[in-house]
Amino acid sequence: MTLEQLRIFVAVAERQHVTRAAQELRLTQSATSAAIAALEARYATKLFDRIGRRIELTDSGRLFLVAARAVLAQAAAAETLLDDLAGLKRGTLSLAASQTVANYYLPPLMHRFRKAHPGITLHLSIGNTEQVAAWVNDIAVDLGFVEGYIENPALSITPIAEDELVLVASANHPWATHQAITPKDLIDTPWVLREEGSGTRAVFETALTRFGLSAADCTIALELPSNEAVLAAVEDGAGATIVSEIVAHSRIKAGTLLRRDITLPKRQFLVLRHKERAMTRAQREFLNLMSNDNQLLQYRAVQPGSSENAA
Repeated sequence: MTLEQLRIFVAVAERQHVTRAAQELRLTQSATSAAIAALEARYATKLFDRIGRRIELTDSGRLFLVAARAVLAQAAAAETLLDDLAGLKRGTLSLAASQTVANYYLPPLMHRFRKAHPGITLHLSIGNTEQVAAWVNDIAVDLGFVEGYIENPALSITPIAEDELVLVASANHPWATHQAITPKDLIDTPWVLREEGSGTRAVFETALTRFGLSAADCTIALELPSNEAVLAAVEDGAGATIVSEIVAHSRIKAGTLLRRDITLPKRQFLVLRHKERAMTRAQREFLNLMSNDNQLLQYRAVQPGSSENAA
């Protein structure tokens, strides 16, 4: 049994899909299938049930998954120790972030970190808030960055910046003639939203409570997995949405999206770290870079040309 076989098994088990696991691991489907088959044959134990085109963990597979994750965590800890002993000359820093942070905040910081420490390899995974928290909890990544509220006693949770949210619809939406948005307006319009588990979706639901409403009172026309998909649908007239101002800024400035002011809760961007993992020099250096860059993060959250600056 090799660490590579364990990594492949865990990837397939978590995705319950050989092809997706192979893509994530940058392996061929045949190599991924062969690794699973070799494990099952070597120990005469069936780890997956094949049901049509789907696969599911067997009872033995579920038990083995716990042990496999533990072994991989120990191996990662040993590798991290050696990297730390080498200082910032070599090593890997694995990050995960929800979409707004991943697409708008982290790439410039990752670039500056890489320029300062070219021996450190950076990886970034993108998911929603719940997925990122789960990856940090499972020690699949070193640091997580999210936009939504998290409650997990195993995680250290630290605010790093504040984000402004806006209510937008297409320029041709009936709201273009409204002086103010009322609770009835929120009920009458269709909504285009991110999936449940995303930080933006949670803010939408919180905002409704301020008007004495819930998501059940509204018509959710579309539920889409990315901010760009949401804004494209809204721009086309599919309904209204609530998103980060930095995500919608260029479209608002171009006039293809209409911003309507209502009282929305501001949200914090949070960094997540597992409490039981020692912080490496690479992690500490990246967080220091982010902390020193906090003014720039705040500036980006309300860019020149937004309605707040124009007022």
